[in-house]
Amino acid sequence: MAEQDISARLVELLAEQRKPLEAAWVESVSHTLRGRVSVAELDRELRELYGALLEGLRRGGLDWNGEEFAEVRALLGELSRNRARQGFTPTETATSVFAGKAILAPSADSSAVDIRAYLQFSNLLDALGLFTIEVYSRTREEIISAQSEQLMELSTPVVKLWEGVVAVPLVGTLDSARTQVVMEKLLQTLVDTGSDQAIIDITGVPAVDTEVAQHLLKTVVAARLMGAECTISGIRPQIAQTIVALGIQFGDIVTKATLADALKHALRRADASSARSGGQA
Repeated sequence: MAEQDISARLVELLAEQRKPLEAAWVESVSHTLRGRVSVAELDRELRELYGALLEGLRRGGLDWNGEEFAEVRALLGELSRNRARQGFTPTETATSVFAGKAILAPSADSSAVDIRAYLQFSNLLDALGLFTIEVYSRTREEIISAQSEQLMELSTPVVKLWEGVVAVPLVGTLDSARTQVVMEKLLQTLVDTGSDQAIIDITGVPAVDTEVAQHLLKTVVAARLMGAECTISGIRPQIAQTIVALGIQFGDIVTKATLADALKHALRRADASSARSGGQA
């Protein structure tokens, strides 16, 4: 039998039993999701998807990438993104599509045409199920990336201590991505507050190697280009020994053992600056 006749039979089966098949699909998926999506929302999603599938098949399409299935892909994309945001697993997301295969499963009394129509429908849903996983994966990656950026910003606060002095208390590993965030936030805070002194405290940084030192130096140089002088505090004995062993040179950058020492240094520098300004006046 010609493929067109099989497709026509598939459309006929889906159209004749539309309401009971839609209801069976919704019931099957609702058990899988265990009430984590409301029945009303699930009913809307799957009935819209059923209608779009039927329309795509009526228009003669079997290629899920074709124009006939544009609406199906749009609906599945929305469903996948929603499931990713709601915290469902890839399996739970794809099951919403794969469960549709069971509603049209042939019986022992099914004709050869009906069986071939079911196989055609099954293959189509397999491809669409894989499509949902792809969209789900991209959405989860976007969510994780956004959350990582938010956590990175929260873990690198820039605090205004008093007029003209800001501090950046660093905790944890300092890598290239985090250094960029630190640099951007520090420079922006210097502009917003009009500060000319910055304290970068690395007490919470577990280890300093050549890469970390280079990141710190880049941040200091960037701040200097903005007219601010930086002091690096939190140089513990172990870190000092490591810096010496690695041959890292901080040049004329002021370093202090503790944040308290850095604050005293900043106060003295602020007082000296005020005295010079008063003398010139």
